Order: sequence, then structure tokens, then C-alpha cells
Amino acid sequence: MGNIFSIELSLDTIITRCWDCAVGKAALLCNHEENLHALKTEVEELKAVRRDLMSRVRVAEDEQQLKRLPQVELWLQTADRVITDAEQLIVQSPQHVEKLCMGGCCSTHPRSSIKFGKKIAKKLQEVKDQKENGDFSDVASKPPLPSATERPSEPTVGLESNFNKFWSCLQKEQVGIIGIYGLGGVGKTTLLNQINNKFHDITHDYHVIWAVASQDRPIERVQDEISKRIGLSNEGWKSKSLDEKAEDIFKVLCKKKFALLLDDIWEWFDLTRAGVPLPTQQNGSKVIFTTRRRDVCCQMQPNMANNIRVECLPPGEAFKLFEEKVGSETLRMHPDIFKLAEAVVEECAGLPLALITIGRAMASKKTPREWEYAIEVLRQSAASVLPGVGKEMYPKLKFSYDCLPDERFRSCFLYCSLYPEDYYIRKEELVDCWIGEGLLDERTNWSSARNQGHFIIGSLIDACLLEKEGNHVVKMHDVIRDMTLWIAGESEKEKFFIKSGVQLKEQPKAKKWEEVTRMSLMDNQIENLTEILECPNLQTLFLGSNDLMVIMDDFFNFMPMLRVLDLSSNWNLKELPVAIAKLVSLEHLNLSETRIKKLPVELKALAKLKYLNLEKTNNLRMIPQQLISSFSKLQVLKMVGCGYEFSLVLEEMEHLKYLNVLTVTFISASVLEKALRFNKFLSIAFEIVSLEAFEDSRSLNILALANVPHLQILVFSDCMNLEEVKIESNIIEGAGCFHSLQLVSLFGCSQLKDVSWIIFAPHLEALNIVGSQGLEEIINEEKLGEVTKSKANTNLFSKLKAFYLHSLPKMKTIYHHALPFPQLVEIRIQKCPMLKKLPLNSNSAKGQRLVIEGEEGWWKDVEWEDESTRIAFLPSFKPHVF
Repeated sequence: MGNIFSIELSLDTIITRCWDCAVGKAALLCNHEENLHALKTEVEELKAVRRDLMSRVRVAEDEQQLKRLPQVELWLQTADRVITDAEQLIVQSPQHVEKLCMGGCCSTHPRSSIKFGKKIAKKLQEVKDQKENGDFSDVASKPPLPSATERPSEPTVGLESNFNKFWSCLQKEQVGIIGIYGLGGVGKTTLLNQINNKFHDITHDYHVIWAVASQDRPIERVQDEISKRIGLSNEGWKSKSLDEKAEDIFKVLCKKKFALLLDDIWEWFDLTRAGVPLPTQQNGSKVIFTTRRRDVCCQMQPNMANNIRVECLPPGEAFKLFEEKVGSETLRMHPDIFKLAEAVVEECAGLPLALITIGRAMASKKTPREWEYAIEVLRQSAASVLPGVGKEMYPKLKFSYDCLPDERFRSCFLYCSLYPEDYYIRKEELVDCWIGEGLLDERTNWSSARNQGHFIIGSLIDACLLEKEGNHVVKMHDVIRDMTLWIAGESEKEKFFIKSGVQLKEQPKAKKWEEVTRMSLMDNQIENLTEILECPNLQTLFLGSNDLMVIMDDFFNFMPMLRVLDLSSNWNLKELPVAIAKLVSLEHLNLSETRIKKLPVELKALAKLKYLNLEKTNNLRMIPQQLISSFSKLQVLKMVGCGYEFSLVLEEMEHLKYLNVLTVTFISASVLEKALRFNKFLSIAFEIVSLEAFEDSRSLNILALANVPHLQILVFSDCMNLEEVKIESNIIEGAGCFHSLQLVSLFGCSQLKDVSWIIFAPHLEALNIVGSQGLEEIINEEKLGEVTKSKANTNLFSKLKAFYLHSLPKMKTIYHHALPFPQLVEIRIQKCPMLKKLPLNSNSAKGQRLVIEGEEGWWKDVEWEDESTRIAFLPSFKPHVF
């Protein structure tokens, strides 16, 4: 079979279709120029629509911070393509127009012209359609809020452990508020930046809000920053009240799981008033804040375990940060520079702000002499001469000073700079000097003024301007001290002359002594003061811890305003100049730890004297009669370790109606009993009582001491004949009466077998026992049994932080049973070969970082209650280094 095609179309149909095709093509040719002209017009109109739309989009994006709608973005992209394609056709059109003839209805190249005509007609319709679709009532809307926005942050050094500690704390469901606190310039904001950026980099379900709390209107400012992050900020927002803003914020945040990062708060921040829902385990939200003030941390988050202190960098990390800023090229410029750089870093004391600022200042210093000069000015606390330090670093640190409550707090703070660098300042000593200078409320008694002083110290610690070193001592960070001296140097009111701890061997010189209000030459090697200083405005003079032998008689002639004079710890000073009596304004005189042999009778002229310290003046043998009683305003008298017998001035005490504080050594039981019969002593705070020798007694009724008011320190020294401290039935009624006793020390009490009476000291913090040859135990269980039914302190050693046992050959037991020791941090045991067991079990000192120091041979022989106890305290041991 062959291929057979069947044609069913009629001839008329074929002719009709051919005609229509021919007519259509002819129409394309005839309308070519008309379509081309129309396309040009429509393209221009489309461009106009695009320009108008783009203008509306820019206003929405730039001024209203909105994001263009996806359909608008798609239309603009399509319009760009359509216009580009149309313009290309228009450019190509002249060559096709030239081919047309017979009025545009024929073409010399019909196939090409017809094809091009189709493109023109099609593009014309596309342009028309695009133009019609460009009518948008809205071109943009608010963008979706990101969960966290990244913040600019430089690479950090030494914050890894702090960050890890924080992030671990953040994971705890029960922790809703976390504080980050520390010294200005220590890296708190940097750490908060790291936290923010961690949120940005990981997957989480928090809405992260960063806000800086300013001192000026902090709530309003934080509200404004929150509003931006949660999409509330608009023109109407500014006109709303604080409460209205709080309501709006609360409505949004109560539906979100948020993390609010508050930087640099200076006082308790009222989250509720700002409209921030309080974080709970149920809502899972977090509030993280930074502050320079520890007290703000306590107010925001009372559980200090959930507040993280950012410490200064350790030496290795500090040098790494310094090298990063100074540049390794500079450090390699000369072989000596690297070693000198280590000294510069040491002066910065690990404070990142100082390391960064001084590092940048030294980046261009390429010679050892320049570096030696930098070390010199840093050691003299004159860093402000280095480029950028005075203008950049100190003002940032000074903000903490500016934020202190009032001028009294600021003056008390500046006073601390009189002490040498890295000096451990005893709180009591500092407060007594403040009182002497009149910085505290003088209308109150000494005890109240001291309380005020301790409150100010606490506030300075809270502001991270002072560092707490135990309960009784503070110190000032080196860089903060430098800043303090810079402030004093800039002050019109306060003029300081400070050369403390700078190894002076001679009396220094100055151009304008008349301007100086406070002077410190303490902790040097000055031997003689042989030049008169005309200091009409001087109020405080520190000369302690020198090698003074001679003070010329007229040295004090021109210091009429001097109120505080400290000559302590001058072991070579044997005589006071008589002209010291010309210091008619003097209120505070410290002669402790000197070798003066007598007090001049001329001192009677010191009518304003309120504080006299004669402690450890072992060579003092002469105090003129009626001299002590002539100090009618005296409130503090310190005589522990004074060579002059207290009994000789005992009766004069009755005339000192303002006497408030006394420290004293009793050399016999009879003198103690005589003193305590004076009614005057019932109102005096016996801060320190030392029982020395006590040759007239083999036993002591503890009741005699228990009645001493406000006793803080009790010392038994060389009481060779004392065999027993009795706990008699009549003390039972006054059990627990040593409420103020914090320290007990026993030296050379060879006949005592125990010190069981300390069960009546519930707040004892430290116990030192040295060279008591016969001592067998601390607490005798039998004696304890006699008083357990009384009100005595049965919670033994609940406040004890440290005890030291040394040269006790018969010591076998501290206590027969294990005790909790909740506050204990240090045990030091030396030359106690019989002491094999400590009153510890696996629950003792739980949570504390306990250190047990002793000989390695002794440690190996310690008998433990059980294996778990041995394992628990194994890391605590520290070998004693002789």
C-alpha cells in the first residue's frame, strides 16, 4: 500500500485564510510607524510612573525607615526590564523604517519588516500593561524586626572566662536578672557587646533589645530605645507621657520572650515603670545590665551569685592587650623596650582602659629613653603628661567620681590618694583621719561619726572606687589613684602635695607651699626635717613610715590650720619638738610605733585634740601629770603596747567627759579590776584590750572581760602564770556577751590548757594561738557540756574566717566533733606535731575556697573522718614555705 493523503479543506477556506494572513501582515507594515511612535510615548509615560513610584519608595525608606513592598520591588524590576527592551527596539527601528515603501504598506524586505513589526506591537502592549499595573496605594511597610542586631566590637583580650561564666548563668531558667559590675574601663560594655553579638550569631527565640541608660532621664531614654526595637517609634510616640509609653511597651513585650541588655546604669532601674515585664521562669525573659556600682547590682539582683564582677586582667593577658595596641614592631625596635614595656604594663595594674590608652600613646615611642620616661611618670602618678591619657582615660574614669552623692563623699575619696600606691588602708584609721579633718558630721559623737565614715567607705566600694581587702582593709587601684591625683591637681579648692612611697631621702621642696591643703610624705626614707614649711592652709600632714630622727623645733611654726598629724612608724624618732604645741588647730595626733621617751608638757596647748594614738610606744616612760586630763575634748585614746603604765593615768580618765574609744594594756588582774570599777568605763568602747604578763594571777574569771563594752580585739601576751580562764555559773546569765569580739590572740601563755571560754564569742572572725607550750585543746568538751544548757553560743565558729596555730607541742584537739565552718577561708598550722585530726567533714566549709597551710610531713599524717572528707580537702593544702 502507498501513502494516501486526504485533503478535506475546501478551496474557499484556504483562500480565506491566505487572505487574512496577507491582510494581517500588510496591516503590520502599514501601522509600523504609528506603533513605533506610540511605543516611544508609552515608554516615557512608564518612566514617569517609575520615577514617581521610586520617589515615594525613597521617602518611605529613608525618612520613615520602612521597607518597600515585595510587589513594588517586583514591579520596579519588571519596569526596568521592559523599558530597557523597548528602548533597544526604538534604537533598532530606523533601519527597518528605511525598508518600507508605498506609504509604509510594503517593504523591500517584507519578512524582516513583518517580524520587527510584531516585536514593536508586542512591546507596546507590554509597556501599556506595565504602566497600568504601577498604581500602588502603599509602596512600603514596617520591616520585620530582627531577633538581634549586630553591634560593632573590637577583638577582646582576657574576657573569655567572664563571658563563659555569664553565658552559663544565662542558661539557668531560674535566673531572670543578671548584673555585670566592675571598675570603670574594665570591659563591662565590651562584654555586653559580646553577649549581644552571640545572640546575633546563634539560633534562639529571644527578641534582643540593647539600650543605654543615661543618668539624665534614664527611664525615658531606655523607653525610646526599646520602642525603636519593637516597632513603636513614630511621630505620635514623642508626644506620649512616660506612663503611656510604658503601657505600649508592656503590651508588646508581655507577648514576647525578650532579652533586654541595659548598659551603664547608675542607680536602681525601675523596670516596671519603664513598661518592661519582670523576667520570670514562666515568660523566660532576661534582663542583663552593666554598672560600675556594686550596690546597684544588689538592688537589681539581691542574689549576688547571679551578679558577675569583671576583674582586671592578669599579667599575661594584660601584656597581650598592651602589645596589641602598642604594636609588635615598636616592642622589637630595641632590645630593651620589651622589658621596659613589662614595667609599663605593671603600672596599668590590669585595667584594660589604661592598657589600651597608654598602649596607643606609646605606639610611636621607639627609643628606650622615651619608655624610661613613661615609666617614671607612671610611677609618680603623672600619666596625664602622656598623649591622650589626660583627655581620654581620666575623664572616663572621673565619671564615677562625679556621680558620688555630694562633696563630702568626693573629699573623702580624694583623701585616700594620700596613701602610697598599693597601700592597704585600715578602714578605722582612714575614718579617724576623716573625722580629724572635719570631713564627717562633727555634731555627733565619735561612734556615730565612725558609722558615717564606714557608710561612705561602703559607698566608695560599691562605686568600685575602692577595693575591699577583707573586712577591715581597703585599697585603691593604681590607675584610680592616678586619676584621683589628676582630679586634685585640676582642683581650685583642693591642693595636694603627695610624695608618698617614692623613696625620698630628704625633705622635698615646692614652689607654693602656701596653697597646699594636704600633704603626704609617708613611706619614704626621710631622716631629718630641718627646713621650715610655711603652709598656712595645710590641714593634713602624713609623715608616717619614714626614718625620722630629727624634727627641728620650728618645723611646725607656720601650720596654724593643721588638724591631722601622723608621725607613726618612725622607729628612730625618740623626741618630739616642743613647738608641736603651736599646732593649735590639731585634732588628730598619731605617735604610734615611735620610740619617743616622753610627751612634752607643752602639749597642754593642744586644746582641740580629739584623737591621740600612743600604741606600741614601748619606750614611753614619761607623761606629765594632768596632761591627758587637759585634753578636755579627747574622744579617742589608744594606749595598747604603750610603755607608760595605764594605771598611772587611770584617774585622769574620769575628767575626759567626751572619751568614747579606748585601747589599753593591763599588766595585772588588779589593775583590770580597778579600771572596771570606774563608772566612766561603762560607756567607753574598749576596742582592744591586751592582758600582758598578769604575774599576780593564776586564774582569770572571764566575767571580768565579758563586761568590757564593745570589745573587738582581746590579746593574752606572755601570761606565763595564767593557768585557767574560768567559766563560772554567774557568766551563764550573760552568755554570748562578747558580741563585738572579732579577734583573739594568745602568745606565750604556757600554762593554759584550753580556751573554751571563746564559745561566748559568737562573732569571732580570727583566732591566733602561738607559743603556748601547755595548750592541749581549743574547746574542752567537758567545759562545753557545763554551759550547753545556757544561752552560750553552741553554733561554734559560725563566723570564723581564719585560725592560726603555731608552736603548740601538746595541742591534740581543736574540737572533738566536725563543725560546719560556713565562713572559714584559711587554716594555718605549724609546729603542732600532736594535732592529727581537724574538726572537718565533707560538709565543712562547703562552698568556700578553703586554704590549709602547713608542713608537708604533718599533712601526710592527718587523720580524716572518712575518705570523702580527705578527697574534699585534698586540693585545699598549701605547703608552708619557711
